[in-house]
Amino acid sequence: MTVSRRTILQGAIAAGAAATARPAFAAPPAHVERWDVYEIVLEGPSQGNPFDDVRIAARFECDGRQVRIPGFYDGEGVYRIRFSPPELGRWRWRSESNVAALDGRAGGFLATPPTRGNRGPVRVSRDGYHFVYADGTPFRQIGTTCYSWALQSDAKCAETLATLRAAPFNKMRMCVFPNVPSVATDPFVRTGTALRDWDPTRFNPAFFRRYEDRIRRLGELGIEADIILYQPYDEKRGYSDMQRADDERYLRYVAARFGAFRNVWWAMANEYDAVKSKTVADWDHLFEVLQAADPHDRLRSIHQINSYYDHRKPWITHASIQNGAAVLDDLRAELHRAFAQKPVIFDEVCYEGNSDKRWGNLKGEEMVERFWWGTIGGTYVGHSETTEPSGNPDFSWLGQGGKLAGSSAPRLAFLRKILEDGPVPGIEPIQPWWNYHLGGKQNEYYLHYFGAALPTEWPVILPGRGEEALRSYRADIIDTWNMTVTPVEGVFRMARRNEYDVQDPQRPTIALPGKPWIAVRLLKV
Repeated sequence: MTVSRRTILQGAIAAGAAATARPAFAAPPAHVERWDVYEIVLEGPSQGNPFDDVRIAARFECDGRQVRIPGFYDGEGVYRIRFSPPELGRWRWRSESNVAALDGRAGGFLATPPTRGNRGPVRVSRDGYHFVYADGTPFRQIGTTCYSWALQSDAKCAETLATLRAAPFNKMRMCVFPNVPSVATDPFVRTGTALRDWDPTRFNPAFFRRYEDRIRRLGELGIEADIILYQPYDEKRGYSDMQRADDERYLRYVAARFGAFRNVWWAMANEYDAVKSKTVADWDHLFEVLQAADPHDRLRSIHQINSYYDHRKPWITHASIQNGAAVLDDLRAELHRAFAQKPVIFDEVCYEGNSDKRWGNLKGEEMVERFWWGTIGGTYVGHSETTEPSGNPDFSWLGQGGKLAGSSAPRLAFLRKILEDGPVPGIEPIQPWWNYHLGGKQNEYYLHYFGAALPTEWPVILPGRGEEALRSYRADIIDTWNMTVTPVEGVFRMARRNEYDVQDPQRPTIALPGKPWIAVRLLKV
């Protein structure tokens, strides 16, 4: 089928300075990688308010599977529909619109095998408590937060990306609406000079083009973009205090605009319970709107300050928690997982830095400790840093990105390597309610972490009943701060200790160095 000159298909988004300008039309691609972005670009009406007046979507079909993908208006008479093909094969599409010029357009492309680095979107693992890429590769979350990094100057954004390139982080929490001093501050068309003079019915396409360029650049680094849709710290502008109809329009717009990027996650709000203009019923409704607007079905969460949201609700894919105390031991971390019955990420556990705020002055050792306790509890932990010469966290990594100054990041890279060498899809808490303080995979892999304690030995007692518990193991002593792994000579051969436990009667203990931040790893031989 011939595609008209005014119907343009694109598989990539312009980068750099072009991100804020209307992209030039390109020749239609014949193929796009599975899980990459295939884009339809159509020209249509620009008069009136196209954000409200024009509806546009496309139905994609391959081997009997159909997906309806909403589109969006990108200004200057340009409409876009973005689709990430979930399967290989020949896809055909046909547009649907209430405007004749946009309705009934058709075309097709071949979804080809992904190339290196394209593992697809992250999903919840089959066991329900971890994450995997669509190709089955485990995703071991080592995340960070830079609230308004994407809204800073191009130079500042480039500095942040250069830092991330050498850092261990594979997920970035980032706001759409500015919460600290930023260069890009107007997601909506302004109607006057006062901060609240903006029109919620008219988006500013240049703002969103710039933001999605940052999403794409994170994707090139293999980093998930955890997009915070609302937050309570823009009171002067009021972006998080819109009326329901305006909220619905906003969610449908960002879902259509960003949802095809395979590295996108949705965080409905940061500290949702501090947004006083919305109730829990409002948040429930907005999740339903977002879920319906997002045929790509990206991960979804919400983050609190005081009152936990019920993460067992069906639209929540994983729990995003603010609680620094919960990751001061593995058992409290595991209890969050037991109640959520889903993966848990402690996205905010206080921050490493020099702030005079109690939430922003952790030492590097304290930040790393929280990650390790969360790991043993079968959960995940998030990082950020408030170190800044003035002591003002608004201008730190947490607020604006830039450079890291703390000491935790190399140790988190070391932890990430430990996790990547561990069981698939992730570390499980092993009989936590009986105080073994072990994570791993029973009868195969064990981690025990001592935190700030100074043990000189550890009794190697493992839970297990039946013949399958009578395994042999080799051991490693892991210095989580100095980033060393020291093998223990010999093998531990488990024998029955009692009805519930096993132990090697010839080697009942492991000698330890009497230092803080030590872990022991046992691997089946």
